[in-house]
Amino acid sequence: MAVKTFSSFLFGIFAICLWAGHMLGAQAAPAPITDSLNRRQSATDKLVFAHFMIGIVGNRGSSADFDYDMQKAKAIGIDAFALNIGVDDYIDTQLGFAYESAARNGMKVFISFDFNWWHPSTQAADVGHKITQYASLPAQLKINGRVFASSFIGDGLDVAQMRAAAGVDVFWAPNFNPSQTPNNGALDSAFNWMAWPNNGANKAPQPGQSFSVADGDNAYKAWLGSKPYMAPISPWFSTHFGPEVSYSKNWVFPGDLLWYNRWNEILTLAPRYVEIITWNDYGESHYIGPLDSKHTDDGNSKWVNDMPHEGWMDLAKPFIAAYKAGASKPDAYISEDQIIYWYRPTLKSLNCDATDTTLQDANNSSGNYFKGRPNGYETMEDAVFVVSLLKTAGQIKVTSGGNSAVTYQVPAGAFAQKIPMGVGKQSNTCPCGIYNFNAFVGQLPFKTFGSLDSQGLTSLTVGLHVSTCQPTPTLIGTAPPSNDPQPTNNPPTSSTIPTQTVTTAPPASTPTNCNGGTVADGESPNLPVFATFRALRATAHLDPASVLRSVRRDGV
Repeated sequence: MAVKTFSSFLFGIFAICLWAGHMLGAQAAPAPITDSLNRRQSATDKLVFAHFMIGIVGNRGSSADFDYDMQKAKAIGIDAFALNIGVDDYIDTQLGFAYESAARNGMKVFISFDFNWWHPSTQAADVGHKITQYASLPAQLKINGRVFASSFIGDGLDVAQMRAAAGVDVFWAPNFNPSQTPNNGALDSAFNWMAWPNNGANKAPQPGQSFSVADGDNAYKAWLGSKPYMAPISPWFSTHFGPEVSYSKNWVFPGDLLWYNRWNEILTLAPRYVEIITWNDYGESHYIGPLDSKHTDDGNSKWVNDMPHEGWMDLAKPFIAAYKAGASKPDAYISEDQIIYWYRPTLKSLNCDATDTTLQDANNSSGNYFKGRPNGYETMEDAVFVVSLLKTAGQIKVTSGGNSAVTYQVPAGAFAQKIPMGVGKQSNTCPCGIYNFNAFVGQLPFKTFGSLDSQGLTSLTVGLHVSTCQPTPTLIGTAPPSNDPQPTNNPPTSSTIPTQTVTTAPPASTPTNCNGGTVADGESPNLPVFATFRALRATAHLDPASVLRSVRRDGV
């Protein structure tokens, strides 16, 4: 029996072993993902959008800077980016770049007006004029020839005035609230932003105040009647801005297995449109796009550095294909065997009060600022979440920290499991001294992932109360060297399977780890993750390039 060991970064000893009828990473002919926008754009077709924050990409210098995003999004079946815009002076420049890149890469885009910055009571005509400005460009999404536009909030907008100012036929699908806009007559569709379980007041569920995402679906569908519904989907939500910025906010919604569970809901719900929240909102930790998508740092790097989410893109891919095909399961669209896993860097009981950035007073005009642990943290589980996408059934063994190994059978297709999160032996615990409730997302077989560049790290140390954090990535997002033991053609004769562990230290130039502050007994987030793969077919061979490099911080 061939044995391979994978290891990746982060936070607690963690091992995944898979026994399957074939090698993890073995390729099959990919199930086709229809390029829906080349043949569709009718009022009855299913389309997938991703919310894209233009406000953090003011540093892009040409349309080429958007190509990377367009190509990665298109590869998993996303049809269009919803370009969230405020009123910054670089908005038109970046919109021009985005539209040009989308046209070059076979994508579509549309404007999503962020009414945190636009004023619905006074700027209806301005909204219409902005829609007109881009309506004729080749990459503009149109539904039966009608110019698609959307929003974040915006109830109270004079839609008739907006349409008159636009002078083109607008397909208006805003994020209006049924309770604030009871009459939907001016709308063509509507977008529900609330993609997370909540308390009905934009915070995590509470006893006696708990609403599922499906509850929101039902409310919007009842309100819209026969009009198409744009359903939300998001993998996570965690934000932790302190007094170092003017937009202080600190809360979470429970994520856990939400990304997997919600995609299954989407297959059952079969809405006309789906919008992913988000591609690149790093500040709220619900990005699925890569860390090296060019952007500026609004202070999010404190909890985003070294926290890739790209595995969530691969998880979504077969679900997107199934959704567009009207299938009830993603199984027929799984083109390669994968395991995607994620977890938070620390247990929620960890005490970082001595060094966290949110223990001081800050601007709380929004009502979203809470001191210490983020509001809602109790609703999150201390677990490792594992989703397998397999062509045939197998068995997975997961070990986290000092916990006993958990072994379970997995069927072919998509399957999810959660394992209690264990801890290791490191003493310094709070990453960068703060409460970090973001998720690290890993993949097996290993795939390279991006890192924040210098412009994405400019605010990392601003406001920190520790000096051990440097504005530099400390993970190695590249494939390992080909020095791992190769599988043999002879399986072991006993039931005990030998294991070989590959642990490769980071280069000498890797900066010190991003830890500091309080020490909690028995809690150690910043340790390597170990994931071991085993396959039954003795003749199978694993390409060394697909073996996950052991990546760890210095001193771990």
